[in-house]
Amino acid sequence: MNTLYTKLSLALALLLIAVGIVYGVISLSATQRHLEAVSQTLNRKLARTLVADRNLVREGRIDEEAIKKLFHEYMQINPGIEIYLLGTEGEIMSFSADPKKVVRDRVSLAPIERFLTTDAIPVLGDDPRNRDLQKAFSVTPIPSSQNVEGYLYVVLRGEAFDVATQAFRESYFVRLSLYAIGISLFVALLAGLLVFWRMTRRVRRLSSSMGRFLVQEAGSANSTALFTDDATGDEIDLLERAFELMSARIKEQIQLLKSQDTQRREMVANVSHDLRTPLASMNGYLETLKLKQRDLSDATKQEYLEVALRYGRQLAKLVEDLFELAKLEAMDQQPDLEPCSIPDLIQDVVQKLGLKANARGVTIKADAPKDLPLACVDIRLIERLLENIIVNAVDHNPRGTQISVSAQGGNGGVDVVVRDNGKGIREGDMPHLFERFYRGKEPDAYGQEGHAGLGLAIAKQILALHAQTLSVESRPGRGTAIAFTLPGVQSK
Repeated sequence: MNTLYTKLSLALALLLIAVGIVYGVISLSATQRHLEAVSQTLNRKLARTLVADRNLVREGRIDEEAIKKLFHEYMQINPGIEIYLLGTEGEIMSFSADPKKVVRDRVSLAPIERFLTTDAIPVLGDDPRNRDLQKAFSVTPIPSSQNVEGYLYVVLRGEAFDVATQAFRESYFVRLSLYAIGISLFVALLAGLLVFWRMTRRVRRLSSSMGRFLVQEAGSANSTALFTDDATGDEIDLLERAFELMSARIKEQIQLLKSQDTQRREMVANVSHDLRTPLASMNGYLETLKLKQRDLSDATKQEYLEVALRYGRQLAKLVEDLFELAKLEAMDQQPDLEPCSIPDLIQDVVQKLGLKANARGVTIKADAPKDLPLACVDIRLIERLLENIIVNAVDHNPRGTQISVSAQGGNGGVDVVVRDNGKGIREGDMPHLFERFYRGKEPDAYGQEGHAGLGLAIAKQILALHAQTLSVESRPGRGTAIAFTLPGVQSK
């Protein structure tokens, strides 16, 4: 019922019904008016002829006996007319109709005077048998217009004519005419429905195509609700709402493209800065070796080579992080989910990073019970996640800091918290903690050599692939806690 075709069909049906009713009313009214005009034109002088032919006036006076005889004869000769004798004020003095059916005691003189003074046709006068109707008539003053004693008032379409007309209306010809009109309107309705069907076909196809595009390509809840069976409105309404939705999505995409372009520019600038320093240092040591290799001792040459190699490894690590972050952000890499014992994984990562932490004077310990439920994760990515968070804590805290990696079951998975008792994070740095290449304002906060500010950004994207998020709590001087939840293995 909400389709455009249905609405147009109903509108056409109602319009044709209205046209049929209006046509019928106008036809009946016009026919009635036409018959009255024809009848009055043909019988305009009927009253005058009756007075002259029937000798209703003798010696300048009305002959009442002749009037009565006239009434009786014309009741037999022409029952379709009714004859009334009126007084000078229009009062009914005598008549040929059934006395029980005459409801007026006088007739208005205004139509009579207009009939006598104008040639306009038709002129309708009062019907003595009905207080609400007017009919065509013929009238003449008697005995004459100079010495008026009354009027001979002839109703041209009397009661017998009305009865005959009613019978005619119920006759086969009238019914046939009505059937013809009804069939014509029905055929017009069918033709209109066919035309509307063909005209709205393209709109239906467009609406359906738009619906499939928004549901399949856009895939949003709003677009799905637009084209379900219980969605309100016709195809035009749906297209309007779809256009609004697409406009909003286009605006979002434009804003996203602008944001991505800004991020790209920032990334190029940051990468250029992070690559320039180690490249310049590595090139400097290598050029020194080349130019002064005869003057340098073997120990100095070895030292320069080791420094150049360290900068080379730093560059390789930075490039590796950039490629991995790009893959994660593009969602090209899908996690290879499998059951994993998080306590064992934490223990392996802590042992792996133990030497680096000890070299910086930082202690790492694992606090995860062995009986935790298995998590359903990509083991390689979660290992990289733990490494990035722990390395970030090691690199950005002073000597003597203790780092603990704890895990416990909860929320249908495993909750993991990496906590340290270091110097914490400044409040102004918290909103930017997971941004690429971000470094804090303090010179010694994130100024470790080779730290490009990608570790936490990569960790955030790894959790996003697992439909999880990172949460951070930190107070300056009291340490930092980074928490996240890993999904558990779903029982079958």
